[in-house]
Amino acid sequence: MALFEIKSGALVTLQELHPSSPFFKQGASLRITGKLHAYSLESGIATIIDGDDTLKVSTEHLRDLSFRVGSVYQFIGELCIEPENEVKALLILLYLARTLGYMRVLQARVGRNVDGIDLNLYHQSLLLLRQFQANHLNNPAT
Repeated sequence: MALFEIKSGALVTLQELHPSSPFFKQGASLRITGKLHAYSLESGIATIIDGDDTLKVSTEHLRDLSFRVGSVYQFIGELCIEPENEVKALLILLYLARTLGYMRVLQARVGRNVDGIDLNLYHQSLLLLRQFQANHLNNPAT
């Protein structure tokens, strides 16, 4: 029997999720936070925003999570990336967004409401965390 390893979700902002980003990989396990812009009960697709950036999130595997437009949510899941020409039918059926010729959907396995979080402070803390991690990796003795 093969064991399936579930990876922790890398902390990523929506601004960082673009084709030249190291996080922009098929199947990458990510943790994304954003404000709910829209939710389709029929398709189970949530659209989250952060500033001018958006991401579609498939919520089909989530249970006991109610969605309210305008609330802030955090999702952990795997990124699905498909070239636009391969997903035209899906694009039409699910009304999914396009980004530079690619459709991006986070297949969420965990979701939670994080209303009350200050997204600007959250972004600052991510920057500080990355600086600390970079310094620690370069100087492991410190």
